[in-house]
Amino acid sequence: MTVQPDPHQTQPGRIVISVDAMGGDTGPAAVVAGIAKSAKKNPEIGFILHGPEDMLKKLVARRRVLDGRVSYCDVNDVVTMEDKPSHVMRNGKGTSMWSALDSVRNGDAAGAVSCGNTGALMALSMLRLRKLPGVNRPAIAVLWPSRSANGFNVMLDVGADVRADAGDLLQYALMGASYARNGLNLPRPRVGLLNVGTEEHKGRTELKEAHVLISDFADKANYEFVGFVEGSDMPGDLADVIVTDGFTGNVAIKTGEGTARLIGSLLREAFKYSPLSRLASVLAITSLKRLQQRIDPRRVNGGVFLGLNGTVVKSHGAADAIGVSAAVKLAFTLAKSGFSEKLAARVASTAGHNQDGAAPSGEPQKDSEGQS
Repeated sequence: MTVQPDPHQTQPGRIVISVDAMGGDTGPAAVVAGIAKSAKKNPEIGFILHGPEDMLKKLVARRRVLDGRVSYCDVNDVVTMEDKPSHVMRNGKGTSMWSALDSVRNGDAAGAVSCGNTGALMALSMLRLRKLPGVNRPAIAVLWPSRSANGFNVMLDVGADVRADAGDLLQYALMGASYARNGLNLPRPRVGLLNVGTEEHKGRTELKEAHVLISDFADKANYEFVGFVEGSDMPGDLADVIVTDGFTGNVAIKTGEGTARLIGSLLREAFKYSPLSRLASVLAITSLKRLQQRIDPRRVNGGVFLGLNGTVVKSHGAADAIGVSAAVKLAFTLAKSGFSEKLAARVASTAGHNQDGAAPSGEPQKDSEGQS
């Protein structure tokens, strides 16, 4: 399937992001509104939209900022939230999600963004883009609001796979550190391994084994290992990268999202309690808006699929224009930094690692981040 030439063909010199316009709960109108926000903020971005071309052209025509910035790939089928990944892998060739990933596979785009079914997107990503050599299980990494200097921590895995052994956790640490370097501009990220306590004797056997492995690779991979961290450290400033298995990570981020919504709801109730509290809300409106923006999950929308031959960002299924714009910005930032190539080089440096904890033979490889 190829991108069809049209009057809106993307101009050369831009970093092109492939967008599944039909995935998610809010429909293509929210997706187009989101890419328009990104286009307004950044003239370096171009787009390939995947979905029914006639429908998408009408939506794009309402956004003058997108003139000359969009190409189309005309596909009519959609991966729904109810579709099973196994079914999509067998029958999804004519869907907007499949098409969006193929644009990355074929070199037409530097990264893909979709609001669609997470399981299906991961399955198709592994099918179309393949895992990097040496990667056992890809991971989904998200940005978690924190007290760190840059305002966010990286957390992975948050749901790509519920299982993870010691070798997988080591790879998550390496991939997370590379993401922090390229996505957050941290030259030497601090990596923590999530556990039920900070003492080295605590936790499951695979966590204790992973503690040794991650510590041993710290100097070679140019990160600082701070050891075990607890759930209370996730929004803290102790570690820049939090490593865990997909089951624990997914429960954690869903808990965090629910807690943020609860706090917002309780604050609104508190300020409506009496005339004095309503007056106080008016006086504090600037601070409240700053708080709302700080904890707004839309600002950090987008989980990056790490461990694949290409950049894929999973946007929240219910993302609005602000959320879609954040996911596009993340895909653009990583594409511009050459993240996929750097991550491949980093993973290759541990390709000889085996489950007994032996390091690769020979000297550690230099990756394109300039770190060994």
